[in-house]
Amino acid sequence: MEKAILALEDGHFFYGKAFSGLDLKEAGGEVIFNTSMTGYQEILTDPSYKGQIVVMTPSQVGNYGINYEDLESEKVHVNAFVVKDVSKIFSSWRGKKTLKEYLDENNVIGLTDIDTRALVRVLREYGVMKGYIGIGDISPQEAVKKARSIPDISQLSLVPQVSSKEVFEWTEGSWNLETGYKKIENFKYKVAVINYGVKRNILRLMADRGLHLTVFPHDTKAEDIISFNPDGIFLSNGPGDPATLEFHIKQIRELLKTDIPIFGICLGHQLLSWAVGSRTYKLEFGHHGGNHPVKNLKTGKVEITAQNHNYATDETKLPSNVEVTHINLNDNTIEGIKLTDRPVFSIQYHPESSPGPHDSHYIFDEFVKLIEETKNNVHI
Repeated sequence: MEKAILALEDGHFFYGKAFSGLDLKEAGGEVIFNTSMTGYQEILTDPSYKGQIVVMTPSQVGNYGINYEDLESEKVHVNAFVVKDVSKIFSSWRGKKTLKEYLDENNVIGLTDIDTRALVRVLREYGVMKGYIGIGDISPQEAVKKARSIPDISQLSLVPQVSSKEVFEWTEGSWNLETGYKKIENFKYKVAVINYGVKRNILRLMADRGLHLTVFPHDTKAEDIISFNPDGIFLSNGPGDPATLEFHIKQIRELLKTDIPIFGICLGHQLLSWAVGSRTYKLEFGHHGGNHPVKNLKTGKVEITAQNHNYATDETKLPSNVEVTHINLNDNTIEGIKLTDRPVFSIQYHPESSPGPHDSHYIFDEFVKLIEETKNNVHI
């Protein structure tokens, strides 16, 4: 390990030790915190975290190592990873390597011996801000100066960095203790997935339900999606500020001119909000964790949900044909919408969990039901 510093743009700084990515010497990004007690490797490989330094709130991270079954993409996407105490060993029978080995393999700086409780208190009080990590003898003044020079996340083009380059098909279902990931062979409907940075478990849970998935790059033209003649369209999660994604907002507006059922999650939800005439605004420190209560306004039930977003839909800008379906019980922000005149809905949180609770898996059943009703011309 080597001496390191984490500095925030407002002047706060914290000393710690770098345990991985030592050759990089420095890293920068938007500093956010995640309250999930487990699931660090799913967080590391979630493309939605591109451009961010993730701070974990549990006291120790890394004690069950890294396995190859729980990765949400092909590599680590966080800009850097900050923990209070990193475990040098792992004890899970599924583990294949340590957290340090995995971060080194992906060339990502890991920081430990940071007072994460104090750091999170700063972020909760002053909000998400830019941060800089420097390894070695770097003065606080220099580190803060570098933090302030980092581009704002709204200035970065992140979706192209995490989306696939080519069209591909997905037929893998959920993981089973005895057999691993199952291969789905019988499908009911075909769905076009627009990949803004999709997580694997989202695809698996849709495949479980008989949806044959064809995944398209983020910049696929709406006319090409429509000509594919899908039974449904899925708008995936992804990183960055939705307000800057003009092509994708226009892309969705074109798709809304059809009667094809559309379902969005996280960034997909935010882009849909823009496409129907609303807008998004940045939350003070975002929602990142596996324990957020969300109320389903139709059923009255409360779900404990997994979340990862910094932006929320502006309810005051929603047109009359949009109905709010879910709200966050912590701050009353919008967590779900649906169109009353088209087979379209979206949610802000992550029903696929990974990591997190399984309360919201029913959302994927709702998508299948919507496709069925649309194909059978049932009034929605």
